[in-house]
Amino acid sequence: MDKGTFEALVPSRFITFTFPNPSHSTTTTATHYHLHTQLLRVAVLDSPNQPTTTNPPRIAAMIVPTHRETDWIFSTDTGHLQLILNSDEISRLILIGNLPIDSHPTIYTRPISIDPTLQSKLAESLTPLLLALSPKSAFKYGLPEIPFLGYEDDVIRSVIVERCVGDCVGEMLIEDVELEGKREFQRRLRFKRMPNLIQTQIRIIPNASLDSVNLGDVEFGLDMASLVHPYLTPMVASLSLIGSYLEERIRGGFRPKALCLGVGGGALLTFLNNQLGFEVTGLEADEIVLNIAKKHFGLQDSKYVRFCVGDGIEFVEKLAGQYRKPNCDCVDNGCCLDNVDCLDAKFDVIMVDLDSSDAGMGIMAPPLEFVGKSVLLAARLVLSEHGILVINVIPPSRSFYETLIHKFQEFFEELYEIDVGNGENFVLIATALPIGTASIDYENSFLSKLKLVISGAYLDSVRKI
Repeated sequence: MDKGTFEALVPSRFITFTFPNPSHSTTTTATHYHLHTQLLRVAVLDSPNQPTTTNPPRIAAMIVPTHRETDWIFSTDTGHLQLILNSDEISRLILIGNLPIDSHPTIYTRPISIDPTLQSKLAESLTPLLLALSPKSAFKYGLPEIPFLGYEDDVIRSVIVERCVGDCVGEMLIEDVELEGKREFQRRLRFKRMPNLIQTQIRIIPNASLDSVNLGDVEFGLDMASLVHPYLTPMVASLSLIGSYLEERIRGGFRPKALCLGVGGGALLTFLNNQLGFEVTGLEADEIVLNIAKKHFGLQDSKYVRFCVGDGIEFVEKLAGQYRKPNCDCVDNGCCLDNVDCLDAKFDVIMVDLDSSDAGMGIMAPPLEFVGKSVLLAARLVLSEHGILVINVIPPSRSFYETLIHKFQEFFEELYEIDVGNGENFVLIATALPIGTASIDYENSFLSKLKLVISGAYLDSVRKI
C-alpha cells in the first residue's frame, strides 16, 4: 500500500487491510472490546458527504464489538457506510476489530463490558495507528483529537436461523435474538445490502420456562397479535382518521380492503387481517422473501389474504383504472402482475413500507421513484372515495421531507403526520377527501376495536399538516 494512500479524503472510498495488534500482549478476559488476535482488521471509509468548510475534517474510530466481527454491520462497506452516515459530520470513520476466524458464526453472546481503565489503555495503544490513517487536512491546527465512537444495541444473544439469497434483495438472514432487560425474544429479518436496517421483527414466545431458555436449544411460537416494529403501530393508528367510514363499510356487510406495498415478514398484513378484519393484498418484489415470511414469520395464505410478486410502482400504475372482470381465473390465495386487472381496483387504505435499494443514499424511505407524478396519481385513482395512503417515511434530510409533503399535496386533499418518536421514522397520511369531524361511536365499533389492539398514544398523536 502506498504510504500516501490516506493523506487525502476521497468521498466513498473504502479500504480494508490487516495490521499487527499493538496491544496483543495486554491481558484481558471476556471484555466487550477485547482485541485479542495477533492481526487486526482495519477498515477505513471516507464519507460520501464531505464538508465544504475550511475547518479540519472530523476523524473518528470505532472498535468492533467482540464476536460481532462477521456481522454485516461491521464487515461490509454498506454496513460501514450506515455507521458513518449515522454519525454527526464524520469525514472518515476507522473500524478496528479482531480478525474474523469463523466466517459464519451461528450464536452470538454479548461479552461483559470493558473496564474503563482497559479501554483507555486500548485507545492509547491505537492512537499512533489512527494518526497515521488521518488525512493531512486534519492536522491543520496540530494533532487532531480522534474520538472512539461506541456501538450499543439491545441484543445480548442471537442465533442465526437461516441464511438465503433473494433474486431482488440479495443475501439475507433470519435470526432469533434475546433483548436486554426483561427476557424478551424476537425473530428478525435483515438484508446484507442494508445491514443496519431491521426489515422485519416479530415477538417470539419460548415453549419452555424462561429459566431454562437458551437460544438455539428451544422451540419458539410466534406472537401474531402484536406489532413490534416501531413504525407499524403508528401506521395502523392512521386508520382512526377514517374509522367512521370503515365502520359504515363493515356494518354494510363489506370487509375493508388494504393494499400493502412491501411485505417483508408479513407482520402488517397478518395484523390487519387477524385483528381488524381487513381483506389484504400484499405486494413483494422478491418471491424468496415471501417464502421466508411464510416459513419463519407466520404469514399464511387465506381467503382474505393474497400475495403478489412484482415491483410496487409498476403494480400501482397497472392497477389504476382497472375493474374486476367477471370471468377471471385467479385463485384467492395468490396473484401476480399479469392478473392485476382481476382485482377490485379500489382500496380503503394503501400502506407503503418500501425503502431505497440504493445503500449509497443511506437509509431512506420511500424510494424516490415512488413520489413521481404518475405513481401518486395512480395511487390516488386506486383508492376508494374516502381512502387514505399511509407511508413509512425515513427522511435523510428535512428538505427531503418537505419536498415529499409538497408532492403529496398536489394530488391529495389533506395530509396528516405521526411522529414515531424514535428520531428516525415518520408516518405520512394522505387522504382522498377531507376528513370529517363527525364520528360514530357504536358499541363494538371499528374504532373501539382499534383502541384495544394498538397503543392509544399514537391515536392521539395524529397531526394535520
